[in-house]
Amino acid sequence: MDRLKGKVAVITGAAVGLGRATAIRMAEEGAAVAILDVQDAPGEALATELAGRGLKARFWHCEVQKEDEVAWVIDAAARHFGRLDVLVNNAGVAGANKPTHELTEAEWDWVQAINVKGVFFCTKHAIPHLKQAGGGAIINLSSIYGLVGAPDAPPYHASKGAVRLMSKTDALIYAADRIRVNSVHPGFIWTPMVEGYLKDQTDQAEARHAVDLLHPLGHMGEPDDIAWGCVYLASDEAKFVTGAEIVIDGGYTAR
Repeated sequence: MDRLKGKVAVITGAAVGLGRATAIRMAEEGAAVAILDVQDAPGEALATELAGRGLKARFWHCEVQKEDEVAWVIDAAARHFGRLDVLVNNAGVAGANKPTHELTEAEWDWVQAINVKGVFFCTKHAIPHLKQAGGGAIINLSSIYGLVGAPDAPPYHASKGAVRLMSKTDALIYAADRIRVNSVHPGFIWTPMVEGYLKDQTDQAEARHAVDLLHPLGHMGEPDDIAWGCVYLASDEAKFVTGAEIVIDGGYTAR
């Protein structure tokens, strides 16, 4: 219960899905959690739920593609909790699922703004606080599609490949500051994003089963599968882990 005792974590996209599960598990392990999201109602509800359990949490509205807003919110969270030790760059969107030649510039830019610039802005403005704390951990949510390709959603795959290499670059840049930077690569996890991915299928049950079978373990993952990986990377158990790719995908990329 105390794997993150005394640490302060900022988690983007924390109102639902992987971010929500990560916020809950980190709070349960002793961290004070700053919940950042554009979805105010579920974000506020999660903060209230955690506080009602005696855990430390507060919600801030934050659009990660807006640098001024990111800078203000991260500073506010660090002031409120007294420090910053962990940043989880989880906010992301899937974007348009079209062949490359059919994409518009706006469709491409929207995904890159959130999935790539969002990681850049949050990292940029978290670094001074992490340095002040004497080190810390940055956890960037990439994807199996930051490791391998697939014939769909080109903006998404490009963005997740970028996040993978951004993580390695920053791991090297900030190693001397004792700031560890790692990427997490989930397979298909049953979240609102994956539900949206399957919603246009005629037979959703059949579509879900087909996606289950893409994973050698025979099923999709659950948000907690990723949350526990993030707890590990944020904890002192991972003090010698940086620049790594933590693949949590039911064997999807093992082929």
